[in-house]
Amino acid sequence: MQHAVGAPLPPHGPGHVPGPIPGHRPAAGWEHQSQSPPPPQSPPPPQGPPAPGWSDPAHQAAAPGTTGHVALPPGGPVPVPSPPADNGTGSATLAVLLIGPAGAGKTTVARHWAQRRRVPTAHISLDDVREWVCSGFADPQTGWNEQSEAQYRLARRTCGFAARNFLANGISCILDDAVFPDRPVVGLGGWKRHVGPGLLPVVLLPGLEVVLERNAERSGNRRLSDEEVAGIHGRMAGWYGSGLPIIDNSQCDVQTTARILDDVLARALTSPPAW
Repeated sequence: MQHAVGAPLPPHGPGHVPGPIPGHRPAAGWEHQSQSPPPPQSPPPPQGPPAPGWSDPAHQAAAPGTTGHVALPPGGPVPVPSPPADNGTGSATLAVLLIGPAGAGKTTVARHWAQRRRVPTAHISLDDVREWVCSGFADPQTGWNEQSEAQYRLARRTCGFAARNFLANGISCILDDAVFPDRPVVGLGGWKRHVGPGLLPVVLLPGLEVVLERNAERSGNRRLSDEEVAGIHGRMAGWYGSGLPIIDNSQCDVQTTARILDDVLARALTSPPAW
C-alpha cells in the first residue's frame, strides 16, 4: 500500500503503540517519553506555479488511470476526425490501418509516414506485437489453429488498446496488418471494434512480382514460401471493389508511397470510406 507524502504511516503490526500525530492534541492520559520541545521549523522555500496536470499527492488521492502523479485522459473509441485545413493530413490527429499482403512494404511505409509528420505520430505493427510472445509463440506459418488465432486476437486487442491511449493523449497512430477481405477472423470488424469508428483503412497492394521479390529479401519467420505469398496476394485482390482506397506501389519508392498515402488520407478525412 502506498501513502501520500507527508501523511502518517499506519501501525506496523499488532501491539504497536503509535506516537502523536503532528498538529493534533494527544489523547487523554497520553504521556510521551520525550518532553523536549520540537525544533523550530524554517519556512518552506518559495515555489513556482505547478506543472500542468500536477496533482499534489499529499492532498489528493490517486485516481484511476494515473501514472505517477500525472493524470492521463481515459482512452475511448476514436471519433471521426475533422478535415484538415491545409494540404495533406496536416496537424490532424487520426488513426490509420494500413492493409496489405506480406512484402507489400506496409511496415516500412507506415514507419516512414509516421516519422515525417509534423505532429506526434506512433507506428504500431501487429506482427511486432504478436512476436512479444517468446516461449509458446504460435506461428501461423506452421498452420492456422486455435492457439495462433487466440494470439492474433490478443495482439489485435493490445494494438487497439495502445492506439486508443495514444489518441487520447493527442498522438496519431498508424497500424499495419495483413487483413483479409474474405476472412472475418482477421477482418476489419475487429479493428473497428478495438480502435473506433474513426479508423481510416487504406490498402497497399503492389503487383505479385514485386511482393515475391521483397519477400525473398526477408529472413526468419517473416519470410514465407512463394506459394504462400502468391496465395495471400490473390486473396488481397478481393479489396478491389470494396470501396477502400488502394495504393499500387509497384513503381514507387518508400518516400513517394508515403506521400501518396498522406494524400489519400486527406481525401478520406473529407469523405470517409464506408466500411
